[in-house]
Amino acid sequence: MPVLKNISQLACCRMEGQQGDIHTIEKAALAWESDKFAWVGGEKELPERYAHWPELDAAGRLVVPGLIDCHTHLAFGGWRAGEFEQRIGGKSYLDIARAGGGILSTVRATRQLSEEALLKRSLQFLREMGRLGITTVECKSGYGLDTKNELKLLRVYQRLAETQPLRIIPTFLGAHVVAPEYRDRREKYIELLIQEMIPQVATQGLADFCDVFLEESAFTREESKRILEAGKRHGLRPKLHADQLSDGGGAVLAAELEAASADHLECISESGIQRMAESGVVAVSLPLASIYLDQRQLPARRLIEAGVPVAVATDFNPGSAPSYDLPLALMLACNLQRMTPAEALKGATIYAALALGLEGITGSLEPGKSADFAILDAPDVNHWMYHFRPNCCVGTFIRGMQLFCEPSVSLWQEE
Repeated sequence: MPVLKNISQLACCRMEGQQGDIHTIEKAALAWESDKFAWVGGEKELPERYAHWPELDAAGRLVVPGLIDCHTHLAFGGWRAGEFEQRIGGKSYLDIARAGGGILSTVRATRQLSEEALLKRSLQFLREMGRLGITTVECKSGYGLDTKNELKLLRVYQRLAETQPLRIIPTFLGAHVVAPEYRDRREKYIELLIQEMIPQVATQGLADFCDVFLEESAFTREESKRILEAGKRHGLRPKLHADQLSDGGGAVLAAELEAASADHLECISESGIQRMAESGVVAVSLPLASIYLDQRQLPARRLIEAGVPVAVATDFNPGSAPSYDLPLALMLACNLQRMTPAEALKGATIYAALALGLEGITGSLEPGKSADFAILDAPDVNHWMYHFRPNCCVGTFIRGMQLFCEPSVSLWQEE
């Protein structure tokens, strides 16, 4: 039953209000009991009942909800550093894919790794993400592209959810691209997805969402619709990699299917923006992918002004976004997409939770919510984004338990 005091600024990030409304409290305190917040407010208003609870000292630092990375491809084999150099030399994402690189390169490497090897790699990534203040991670499959290996990836996520503290949200992305052995039989691969993979994923309870990469090099609009509707029939809520390299009508399809989110959206149309605003689909900005691929950025200002909630995530993967640094993605969203620091933070907390169906559980500092939060060595949100550092997180708490504390920092007050 601890109380965290001496907080310079507390960013509550509740759902109400606009994208930039993060409901800050200056000189604040935070109390939690077991795994849930019990009280949030100004330190001077702290109720008497908490006066004798154990105290922690934030030492005049910023406290935010635990960060949520709502789009990653966490488990994969190998890396693709060679493609980084190729893109610098002028090769496009599609050029590399057509030559056998890209996603299919990672599929080959991932199929060769055992479940145990993938688990070990993923655990190390998650440990480092936790030190950045990240407490929830969405994890996509999509580097197996056959029943055996897609289920292998999703079992890795299931085991991670059971054996380490970060909250894991699994997504089935068998429709990442057409599997190489089905290159000339794409209809057969779609039938495999619909008739075999999706039913097995659902029956075994291995995923919450079904995702599709709707793009020239992957799946058409009609193919994507068929796959996502099959997922819905089996209880998997739709998500979409949409309008990344071209306007394929992905945003409009996401609205039609009442998807949880449409991600990327660098090439979204005005009609796509309007339809997403009307349907409440979350737009997920992935600025790291845009900068690695040297693409135009998601039009965050147009989306926000239209009333679309914009989440921010890393797209962590070995090709187009080989970084799980969510604070870096937030800084890029500010500088490249003209989001304010408050708008970006809301995008990595309650709006990211909304993209994962977790808005009633985490993503904000409110009584009754899971006690997930990060203590950042900055006086306020603006300073945190402006004075970017490799990592200014000094403490991460998940479900009320301390996951990480910077060794040079003492949070617990001595008796």
